[in-house]
Amino acid sequence: MRADTLTTLQNTLAQIYDLPATPDVLQFLLTDRACIAGLGVARASDEQLIVAQQDDMLSLGLFIDAQVLERLARSDPCASLTQHNLADYLTVAEGVSHFVYVAWSATFDKPVTLLELELQAEVDKYVLCAWLLREQGAGRFPRELHRALFEKVRIDPLAAAGRTVLYQTAGDYARRFCRRVAASLARGTDSARRDLLTELRRFYRWSQAHKLRHIERFA
Repeated sequence: MRADTLTTLQNTLAQIYDLPATPDVLQFLLTDRACIAGLGVARASDEQLIVAQQDDMLSLGLFIDAQVLERLARSDPCASLTQHNLADYLTVAEGVSHFVYVAWSATFDKPVTLLELELQAEVDKYVLCAWLLREQGAGRFPRELHRALFEKVRIDPLAAAGRTVLYQTAGDYARRFCRRVAASLARGTDSARRDLLTELRRFYRWSQAHKLRHIERFA
């Protein structure tokens, strides 16, 4: 996977959610761990969105460890997404999700909580994988995806940096919502796909409170 595949992920999110143009993620990509250590970023993670705000100026940087990109260059998930490259693909997808959501929200002066950011990223990872696997599987729905992303996972307490409960909450709400997404995709009809896109686009634009209420009521 070349670094410019991050742009493909960004464009896919824009297409799914019908988003206006956001800054090119490649212009904000950092791959040297020593570089972000100099910025005071202490989390032991292969992916990190770096956000700094001063008055009305918002500065962003997206760190993705160079080794993740190197492994994906040898096993490109956009050609074939498998159990061997899924974890690295999800790392990159999460980073791009964070970047796009913060950049899009800043355009509309929309405040974003960490819970909202992580919830949307979990949904985005599922949706991106589902879209890619359906394309690679000639339209067949990847039924094992939900279990792979939401049941066969654990939170690394070191990477969570004291936010384990927050990540658990985001994952639980995303699991419930993506079960609803999976049901729509499994129907496989054009009308189900149109209805799903409508719901996904509304969900993306809602506030955190609205998203949580929607999941509690319908998922």
